[in-house]
Amino acid sequence: MASLPDYRPKQLSLGPLESEILGIVQALGSATVKDIHERILADPDRELAYASVTTILNRLAQKGWLACDRQKRAFLWRALISREEAQAIEAHDRLQKFLAVGNPDVVAAFADSLDRASLDKLEAIAQRLQAARQAREER
Repeated sequence: MASLPDYRPKQLSLGPLESEILGIVQALGSATVKDIHERILADPDRELAYASVTTILNRLAQKGWLACDRQKRAFLWRALISREEAQAIEAHDRLQKFLAVGNPDVVAAFADSLDRASLDKLEAIAQRLQAARQAREER
């Protein structure tokens, strides 16, 4: 289970191409523009200019998702957080928005539409919350 990282990107929202390129960098660990461009063009149905990849990488750096290191004559891009950390941040952000509704009846109103697996997940979450609450009280 990934915990919330101390570092958080400046801007969480990403477009589809930004998400795809971030995923490639995270999967590779670090990558050049050429590495990413070739990975995308491996799909024969895709077209994307090399300069567009560079533009997206710069945007991801501005948003706080990537950093760039110069290695001799090449620029090497690396993710500042892992895929698991990104998922934890996204889940936390969505949970905060969900809880901002404030009225428990409104929040619980969707319960009738959940399947058994979803209800089991919610029960597991409730048990973990209870354990966390007990651990805090014991301190």
